[in-house]
Amino acid sequence: MDLAIDGNAALVTASSSGLGKASAKALAREGANVVINGRDEDRLAEALEEVEAVASGEVVAQSGDLTDPDDIETLVERTVDEFGTIDHLVTSAGGPPSGAFLDTDDDDWEDAYELLVMSVVRLAREAEPYLSEGDGGTIVTITSSSVKEAIDSLVLSNSVRMGVIGLEKTLSKEFAPDVRANAVLPGSHETARIENLVNAALERGEYDSYEEGLDEWAQNPLERVGDPMELGNTVAFLSSPKSGYVNGAALPIDGGSTQSNL
Repeated sequence: MDLAIDGNAALVTASSSGLGKASAKALAREGANVVINGRDEDRLAEALEEVEAVASGEVVAQSGDLTDPDDIETLVERTVDEFGTIDHLVTSAGGPPSGAFLDTDDDDWEDAYELLVMSVVRLAREAEPYLSEGDGGTIVTITSSSVKEAIDSLVLSNSVRMGVIGLEKTLSKEFAPDVRANAVLPGSHETARIENLVNAALERGEYDSYEEGLDEWAQNPLERVGDPMELGNTVAFLSSPKSGYVNGAALPIDGGSTQSNL
């Protein structure tokens, strides 16, 4: 399917690895010009090569910390300087540390809020003038299936990510009709994030092997963890006019693992 985003400009945050990188690859493969972002310069350089390998448009790397308002302003400015505007904003921010409620202090809560919520607030604010001036601007926020169903030992993700969904739904109303805003709610995908969580559980003695831990994350009707590109392809679709009547949605991409009807 031709997604009709050839030549569009996209900014994808936290895209030096994981689901952000998969989203950047999917957009670049469809012909969008893409700015990728990450904090680690070496990993960002590796991601640039990987995205460029599948791209039919231009790909630019811009380092930056999503908890730093100045870095967010620079990210948006770099995208506009390179491509003249921003048609598609994809927000990803990794995940906060795992842990139970009583093991989480005030600093942990504040850091998670800055990373997960305020990064999206600032990105949307900075990008809105460009998204609104084009023909069909889009925002896709990558959050987690934890907003549908709480995950054990992930109190920060379970709680703070709910604010991103409330923001996304609000933007879908306030920025319409010029800009559509949607969210994707990934379940377990084979990324470094899952590897880290499994290894942390291994250290706590919850599993006897990495494979046993990974199998635990594959408890869904499809009996497997997801390929990151499966999520990336969905993000590209939601960024395209092919999904032009989808607005304010929060789409689980989890193999059917969540038990919620909605």
